[in-house]
Amino acid sequence: YTIAMSSFIHQHDKSQTINHFAAHVSAGKVKFFQAAGIEFVSGKREGVYLWDVDSDKHLINCHCNGGVFNLGHRHPQITQTLIQSLNELDIGNHHLISEQRAALAHKLAQLTPALPYTVFGVSGGEAVDLAIKVARGYSRKQKIISARGGYHGHTGLALATGDEKYYAPFGEKLPHFDQVPFNDFDSMKDAIDDHTAAVILETIPATLGMPIPDPDYYSRVRQLCDERNAILILDEVQTGLGRTGKLWGFEHFGIEPDIMVIGKGLSGGVYPMSATCFKAKYESIFHKDPFVHISTFGGAEVGCPVAMKVLEISSDPKFLAHVNEMANVFTEGFGRLRQKHPHLVKLRQLGLMMGIEMINEYCGPLFTKAAYDNGFLSIYANNDTRIAQFLPPLIIDRAVADDLLLRVDAALAQVKKMMG
Repeated sequence: YTIAMSSFIHQHDKSQTINHFAAHVSAGKVKFFQAAGIEFVSGKREGVYLWDVDSDKHLINCHCNGGVFNLGHRHPQITQTLIQSLNELDIGNHHLISEQRAALAHKLAQLTPALPYTVFGVSGGEAVDLAIKVARGYSRKQKIISARGGYHGHTGLALATGDEKYYAPFGEKLPHFDQVPFNDFDSMKDAIDDHTAAVILETIPATLGMPIPDPDYYSRVRQLCDERNAILILDEVQTGLGRTGKLWGFEHFGIEPDIMVIGKGLSGGVYPMSATCFKAKYESIFHKDPFVHISTFGGAEVGCPVAMKVLEISSDPKFLAHVNEMANVFTEGFGRLRQKHPHLVKLRQLGLMMGIEMINEYCGPLFTKAAYDNGFLSIYANNDTRIAQFLPPLIIDRAVADDLLLRVDAALAQVKKMMG
């Protein structure tokens, strides 16, 4: 591979970039990566690959920013759509009626008919905040139930749904937020009551290491919410847009949420976009004052054609068939690797939503380092460090998948050596 010079990449020496990052962005991150021997500064990026800014070191991206790069880096159809959009559009005015937001929301309604209304945001956290606001505003109740070890963002209400380690450095937890273990129906049944406004769950909790719920878990939770008049919010920020082999992760479980949150991959990796999609009746909370919630950059008009193109690609049956074909390659490959590496417990998998479960809490961080040394990016699950997140771009082909399995084999051998 060769590194092509550009007007933006490699304007500064790598050492200067690291020093500036430490001095002006995050000293802690630089210290962490230097200690781990991962002094990688992103330069060229294309398809499934990332290159270091001043070397031939390249990585297969199996983190994908949690799904931001579902379609790989700089997907040609996505980048061309953004270029064309920039010739005509800008951010737009969030107060005004927008042709682009209307078209994008209509497309989402076609893909999720039960959720015909959409409010756009910039980040998943912002979209989760709005979902909770809608649930509380409509139900006139306050209690929110989430899963222990789950993650919904770092903004205000989203932060309150998460574990203590995320909010404690900044103060006390907001009232009326409770957590229960994921995939534990009895605990959910005990927690939900007549004061519960909503239950919010990631369909597959990535930061918890991709635990796959029991086949009937969501149908039982759905029924429980209906019985207690609680709103079911599903966070599809990572599981949505084809990651699991279906357009939406909840399709595997035969249910529909009352509110769905999407983001990350909706950006196409080039323009931030998130969305809170909900049933028609909940839109009534905006009738008295339709300006009670605003997002200046949410649904920015210049980004709407990009998100539209993402939906077009991701909902194509041929694209989803490809995701499932590649998922089978990894299922078979990890079956072989499990025989070879006894510290590999199993592959947690739904489509290309995968977590590599190993024997103890040291394995995930060690695997992240071994993965880097062997040419791919895999980040351990922060809320269960036995597991390494394994999220290759959905455009990966068979040749790269086979190459990646060889790299995983080498990384697992390196983990065993480091543990020894």
